[in-house]
Amino acid sequence: MNHYPHSIHASPAKLFTVRLLVLACALAISHTGLAETEKPNKPEKAETKPAKKTKSEKKVSEKVSEPQEFEDMVITERADTQIGIADSASQGNIGQEQIKYKPITRPGEILETVPGMIASQHSGEGKAPQYYLRGFNLDHGTDFLSQIDGVPINLTSHAHGQGWMDTNFLIPELIQTVSYKKGNYYAENGDFSSAGSADIQYFKKLPEHTVRFTGGMFDYYRGFASGSQKLGSGDLMYAGEIVNNGGPWTYSNDFLKFNGVLRYSVEKGETGWSVTGMAYKADWNSTDQIPKRAVAQGLIDRWGTIDPTDGGGSQRYSITTEWHRNTADSSTKLMAYGLYSKLNLYSNFTYFLTDPVHGDQFAQPDDRWQTGIKTSHTRFHKLAGAESESTVGFQIRNDNIDNGLLLTQARQRLSAIREDNVWVTSMSPYFDNKTRWNDWFRTNLGVRFDGFRFKVSNSNIADNNGERYDGMVSPKLGLIFGPWADTEFYLNGGMGFHSNDARGVNTTVDPSTRESVNKAVPLARTYGAEIGTRTTWVKGLQSTLAIWWLDIDSELLFVGDAGTTEISRPSRRYGLEFANYYSPTDWLTFDADLSFSNSRFRGDDPEGNYIPGSIETVIAAGATVHNYHGFFGGPRLRFFGPRPLIEDNSVRSDSTILLSAMLGYNIDKTWSVQAELFNLLNRKDSAIDYYYQSRLPGEAAEGVNDIHFHPVEPVSFRLGISAHF
Repeated sequence: MNHYPHSIHASPAKLFTVRLLVLACALAISHTGLAETEKPNKPEKAETKPAKKTKSEKKVSEKVSEPQEFEDMVITERADTQIGIADSASQGNIGQEQIKYKPITRPGEILETVPGMIASQHSGEGKAPQYYLRGFNLDHGTDFLSQIDGVPINLTSHAHGQGWMDTNFLIPELIQTVSYKKGNYYAENGDFSSAGSADIQYFKKLPEHTVRFTGGMFDYYRGFASGSQKLGSGDLMYAGEIVNNGGPWTYSNDFLKFNGVLRYSVEKGETGWSVTGMAYKADWNSTDQIPKRAVAQGLIDRWGTIDPTDGGGSQRYSITTEWHRNTADSSTKLMAYGLYSKLNLYSNFTYFLTDPVHGDQFAQPDDRWQTGIKTSHTRFHKLAGAESESTVGFQIRNDNIDNGLLLTQARQRLSAIREDNVWVTSMSPYFDNKTRWNDWFRTNLGVRFDGFRFKVSNSNIADNNGERYDGMVSPKLGLIFGPWADTEFYLNGGMGFHSNDARGVNTTVDPSTRESVNKAVPLARTYGAEIGTRTTWVKGLQSTLAIWWLDIDSELLFVGDAGTTEISRPSRRYGLEFANYYSPTDWLTFDADLSFSNSRFRGDDPEGNYIPGSIETVIAAGATVHNYHGFFGGPRLRFFGPRPLIEDNSVRSDSTILLSAMLGYNIDKTWSVQAELFNLLNRKDSAIDYYYQSRLPGEAAEGVNDIHFHPVEPVSFRLGISAHF
């Protein structure tokens, strides 16, 4: 469940200071030198040989009798065909060319470039978005794995929710590629990836220096600067931004973000390495969902709040080292990372239902150190005379966490429901083989083992301390047929899992009621399959069609808002995805993605079998102009279909339709301007809806069941000016 913060009005002095800081950031980081004109280095694609054919040379129907070496081929754009390369119909890549021309209100919406995905927000700014994909309400990230340059973003055993995926630290201008893979058919992906995954790759070197200032309605200001500089034998890439956003809310969102990236990389022949540091800090007042009855009764308007003291602050600091070596015979990668993150989150969803005197606000602090190592070695060889590549990989991750659930009033601590020190450690070896048996058939066979240790101590209830171990073997299989007439067919299947919160895994006493409860299952098995096709038969048009299915043994999850485990039944999801990308010219593209899902609990229950919040229909479409006589941008339409809000489907959300657009113009080689317009139809839809019980002042002690919604922001615009050196 999400939260309802509203902000206090910022003082004029504070607003002036913020604006001054934004301008200072934009000016101070600018560089007087000219950027190098050579193109940025592109990341090697893990699942292909480093020596591949170029698009013009790529004739997968040709039979090669002897190993041959070709030029590097890197798939970084949705416009690039993946015929002969992709392992399923539901994987792909989105490049900077597709990202930079899209209107984006917040960084998490970058993941909406994944066909069928919704990144919504029920708390204004600062908090991790709410994600939807393939019949899931993914909450804040459970069952969808996101990574930044291979470093997992999802946080295990998080105070607010398992798999917490805060993408607010992402900088859109630095993203070279978003590589997505839906389903649990890929051996390199483990925990949180049953619905899918996205690996976001930053540039190692930028083609130019950029300084940008953007201002807009509702006190939105952003200063951004980035560039690359030759330093010694390598390249130093740097970027920074300051963002302030008030929003249309009665109590200002008062969101203030500082964000920066520093990367040094070296490429020498077959070998390269890099070191990357990131730093992010943000503070905000929450603007959470509100009860419909409060608006209908005139207690508040659409932009109001019940508890204006909700809010939070988050920090994220990381350092990543990476080394790779690519030869004609093999490819080796090694990376290690360390990350510190901190969140203080204050929420009040039920208002005065539990405590009519102090209110129901609670705090969820989460303070953690995360470390990990990922290594893989791929060997290119022959298997029964066929071209083959085999990969052996190993991943280690450890999270040392201090978190809790506290009762508060106006952000002042009243008492503790639970406070814990949590250790979660995982070790995951895997093997993957890709073989092209002839000119019309190839296979992808993999297997993965994930072993976990869950330890909880320092709980205020001694019976909830403990240590448990668990592990799972997950096989994967892909069969690819074709191409015939520039069309391939895919059959994929696999087993996966999602881990449960370490506290739920060890809890035997409900911290609120002090009643005995059963421990949660440490790892819940998932089963997935998919049949699909990909075609480029029509010139300029790429289309993929996938029919998928996913079963989960248990959706039992730890509920951070209650400090205990929520028991749920096994589930089944299936659906259809149809994605299209059409480029009639080199300066104009159209895209249209349609996704339909069916989600039900398995078994019969008098309460019903619908899964509350599960997504059913997503339609995303748009047109993009790529620098036509200096003009760029285009419109975007997003349809977020209605969803069941209760198990018997008697209460449903309405649909949400958003039409936004970007219009920009390159004045010359140095200067450009752009305008972003959001919710052009000025629709009064909901960004998100929930149905649950809450109590407002003066209502009966048992409270009222009601739809609680977070409104989409009204029609608004932002104007930006950029300088490129």
